[in-house]
Amino acid sequence: MAAFVAGRATRQGERSSRVEVRATPGVVLAIRDTARLESTVFHIEKVVEASDPQSHLWGLVQTKDALLLVAVGDVVAGVDLAKVRDSDVQADPATGTVRAVLPQPEIVSSSFDERATHVYSRTTGLLAARNEQLEGEARRKAETQMRAEAIDQGIFDRARASTARTLSALLHQLGYGHVTIDWNDRS
Repeated sequence: MAAFVAGRATRQGERSSRVEVRATPGVVLAIRDTARLESTVFHIEKVVEASDPQSHLWGLVQTKDALLLVAVGDVVAGVDLAKVRDSDVQADPATGTVRAVLPQPEIVSSSFDERATHVYSRTTGLLAARNEQLEGEARRKAETQMRAEAIDQGIFDRARASTARTLSALLHQLGYGHVTIDWNDRS
């Protein structure tokens, strides 16, 4: 009997340590070309608390499902060069001057670092139903707040300066000694 129990314990330990993950083939739904110059990345960490208060027994018992999410990710700002019109660029090769009017920087993307983003704690009250959408809601809130934080901390100013530096260096390499970069007010 002891050998049987020991054998079962060993097999159960082996089974719980093996995790199988299978994925289906990917399906490309759309492809589009872009003309974006990504110029600034803010790496942000954010802690978000999400809760789902619940009431039972006609409001006599209050409980909740709650979690604390540590979100880590990047907010990227840049310039959409597809918005530059022919009239926005004036170049004079004879004098080596260029004047370019660029669209205002915008948030190009934001993403989580999935290795660093995690649920720090989760508590579900004794009578509370576990809300499976709670983590997704916390992630959406974290992404919105990370974008707002990047804007508050001046990501657009840094993107303008970085874009101007990058394009000026490129145009200098092409032989234009005097480069002027301006920013338009069009959306």
